[in-house]
Amino acid sequence: MDEQAAHETTAHETTAHTPGEQEPIEHDPAEISYDEQRYPARPRRLRPRDQMRGGSLRRFASDPRTANGTNPAYVEWLVRQSMLKDADVLGRQLSGQPSMWRNPYARPDARRAIETTDVWFTAYPISLITRPGESFLQALGEDALWRTFERIGITGIHTGPVKRAGGITDWQQTPSVDGHFDRISTQIDPEFGDEAAFRRLADVAESHGGSVIDDIVPGHTGKGADFRLAEMAYKDYPGIYHMVEIQPEDWNLLPDVPEGRDSVNLDADRERELSARGYIIGELQRVIFYTPGVKETNWSATAPVTGTDGVERRWVYLHYFKEGQPSINWLDPTFAGMRLVIGDALHSLGDLGTSALRLDANGFLGVEKSAEGLPAWSEGHPLSQAANHIIAGMVRKVGGFTFQELNLTMEDIRDTAAVGADLSYDFVTRPAYHHALATADTEFLRLALMTSLETGVEPAQLVHGMQNHDELTYELVHWATTHRDDVYPFRHGEISGHDLAALIRAELTEVLTVAADYNLPFTQNGIACTTASLVAATQGKPRLEDITEADVPGIRDAHLLLAKYNAWQPGVFALSGWDLTGALTLPADDVRSLIASGDTRWIERGAHDLLDVAPEATRSAAGMPRARSLYGPLPTQLTDPRSFASGLRSLLRVRREHGIATASQIDVPSVGHPSMLVLVHRLDGGDRRIEDAPLQLTVLNFSAESIDATVRSECLVPRSGVTDAETGEAVARVDDLQSFPLHLGPYQGRFFLLTDPDPEDDAHPVTRTMPIIPRTAG
Repeated sequence: MDEQAAHETTAHETTAHTPGEQEPIEHDPAEISYDEQRYPARPRRLRPRDQMRGGSLRRFASDPRTANGTNPAYVEWLVRQSMLKDADVLGRQLSGQPSMWRNPYARPDARRAIETTDVWFTAYPISLITRPGESFLQALGEDALWRTFERIGITGIHTGPVKRAGGITDWQQTPSVDGHFDRISTQIDPEFGDEAAFRRLADVAESHGGSVIDDIVPGHTGKGADFRLAEMAYKDYPGIYHMVEIQPEDWNLLPDVPEGRDSVNLDADRERELSARGYIIGELQRVIFYTPGVKETNWSATAPVTGTDGVERRWVYLHYFKEGQPSINWLDPTFAGMRLVIGDALHSLGDLGTSALRLDANGFLGVEKSAEGLPAWSEGHPLSQAANHIIAGMVRKVGGFTFQELNLTMEDIRDTAAVGADLSYDFVTRPAYHHALATADTEFLRLALMTSLETGVEPAQLVHGMQNHDELTYELVHWATTHRDDVYPFRHGEISGHDLAALIRAELTEVLTVAADYNLPFTQNGIACTTASLVAATQGKPRLEDITEADVPGIRDAHLLLAKYNAWQPGVFALSGWDLTGALTLPADDVRSLIASGDTRWIERGAHDLLDVAPEATRSAAGMPRARSLYGPLPTQLTDPRSFASGLRSLLRVRREHGIATASQIDVPSVGHPSMLVLVHRLDGGDRRIEDAPLQLTVLNFSAESIDATVRSECLVPRSGVTDAETGEAVARVDDLQSFPLHLGPYQGRFFLLTDPDPEDDAHPVTRTMPIIPRTAG
């Protein structure tokens, strides 16, 4: 096949991981496209997807001979699997087209994104129980599921990563090492479905007023075709990665690679020696997923690899995360890494029909050598901001939006969001609200909320998530790094940021993992748990078998409190199938092989059945054991007004009716009871110029006890009425001290609206001044 013909192939049209398959699978040109439905008045030639689908890409397999760079058939086979080759084809299909100039793209717009979809279901492909023979994507595209979501108030699905991931060894694909976040192809993994099922999902979602959100991973790939070609020094492929060729005379500086492995992590001594000799930039600011003997640095060395020129090479490559996730180089002269990522994004948006993309680990896109003796600059780097601007700008250019998972300081989140993604995941308050529940004390949560506002990170910019596939992250980067030496008022004293972070981590660990054996620490990053298992631990349940049916109402009420915290403030609200079904963690023995390497997060990823489609199933199609569900399937829950799903439906109705998602947070006042949290919002749609917009208060009790307290804020107008939005009940009137009394039951949350002062009350103030009569002598 000549070079031009190779450009007409695609990674997403066939499965080509076994040599010998010759028949490509092509699109049906008569198939109605997502964009044809989305833009009914637009001529076909001007619709983004149709412009991209003009040149169908095909896959061909080659014969199984020697699997190294000396075999042209093997090299060509790898090229056809590669994301970089697909990116070149996909990019040309949109280049020079009028659709690329229709949308504003320079500035993030959180509220525009929220108006597209503001309540998300975050799926995890390997954990969803489906009907026998039904794929994950087919299950998500079921009309019955979307009718259920519509009843509850869910408007979007974040699919999670569904494209091929893992690696390639010789002619075979190897499994993912990180839950499909080690992507190696634009092709949908057959384990989850195919492109037709994805497009149907997008169409069904739109018919119910919903949207689909996909993922891209701009920070790394897996060890797929692109990495294998890079190891072979083939064309632009080494430019995709932060990888450095080590000269043969210095191979003695590299560790031996054991039989059956293709690379091995460097220890700190070798890292320093290679840095001293000018090969690598050496130590970075931190080692994510640090594990002695497994990952002690962010660098690994490859075994000898035969290149396309017949030369044997060894490389050292950067990986912020696991060894199987080589980091992408965003400033290589070939710009190969940038091309790969942008091509993957265009495929999801233009060809699959998604409305938005999650940017995974996008805060680690720049790395630079620092002064002698200091770690390399790898977090908060300006290149990360520039790269995010490019990615997010391209996505906005084709009509979508992005959100980022950026667990860095609040300043870094603010600065990156100023030009990059439209929304950011709420690492700002997520560990803080868990700490509030664990301790029945909201002081750290209030500190985090106020610090966020003062820093310039508004809650409307955030995706307030409950459980997802990751651990409860408690690194508290803001406090533990840049602000480690700053002093904060806390518990009637003062404490440094470093000590504050250490204290919060210690208290969370004690309550959630020491006092409860079913939640587990995850490296140095956080705690593996579900929301239900977290709540159970805070309620004093030491073992899974101690959690009985009698405990479910209390767990449900605390779970709904956390839902109200996340949903009754500006921004996106996100929750998962584990939340909807009240899933507990899996017994460690059920996933022993998966957690053997130290990745304890597998205990929180149990299988769940949303619609009760396979009640007898003990595992998902991917093999995940079924988790114990406290709440049951959604159809059953929706027949019970006291269920979690029914409570969720009620609180989301209030959220929707009063437009809290796009409001402005204006105060997080001090409270008279440690378990209480008060959030004050102006329902202005984000336009702070509307100073007379109605005020709203979210008031929450993070304890299992009833409390009587006073709500006070300088934003409250004296004599305003206070109405409960859920019941319509007038509960109080603001006094002249800008306060009102309130009773809250255990784990109760209330959504208050303030009404205008009654003019008739002006002559009869709620509180009156008392004349002071001086005592006279005599």
